[in-house]
Amino acid sequence: MGAATASRAGEDGGIEAHPGEEPSRRSERVLLRAAQAGSEEAMESLFRRHWPAAYRAACFVVHDAAAGEDIAQEAFLAAVRALDRFDRRRPFGPWLHRIVVNRAIDWARSRSLRREVAARAESEVARAGLHVVEPKSGGPLSDEATEALASLSPEHRAVIVLRYLLDYTPGEIAEMLELPRGTVNSRLRRALDRLQAQLGRPAS
Repeated sequence: MGAATASRAGEDGGIEAHPGEEPSRRSERVLLRAAQAGSEEAMESLFRRHWPAAYRAACFVVHDAAAGEDIAQEAFLAAVRALDRFDRRRPFGPWLHRIVVNRAIDWARSRSLRREVAARAESEVARAGLHVVEPKSGGPLSDEATEALASLSPEHRAVIVLRYLLDYTPGEIAEMLELPRGTVNSRLRRALDRLQAQLGRPAS
């Protein structure tokens, strides 16, 4: 969406520029107004702008590329469906990331439960003397740090992703996840301690 489109939006009663507001923020406000009015072009522009971070966040929380893609897409669709209730004076990114991370946490919790059930079933099969073939891992990344991150609980992965991948402050994370700030700080500290232990590095 170029300057001509932004100009037309202003002529049609669009969003007026706020003094000191960054051009990218003004552009996003124009896109949000157009998307709320039903513009598919504006929705596509918002998708292209926010997809990379949303996808990476989902992947890091669930440690599964295919699931991360599905979660990020579903989160964006949920955000689009709720646009009529969104206050466009607020940035769109944090709102979308909150939806992404919460859905990723729910998916990861569900997977953990499924694995527990499968493990119990496999144990019963093993006791019966049958052979079970291990499924191949579907993790999107295989480096040491990502493997260490995958060892964390979904809740601890989420705060690490929001803090160090998406660069939110602990206060912003607390607001996004509707948690006390002390809980966020505690999860960050425990997660970092666990990662440092996994990677064989002393805690700072």
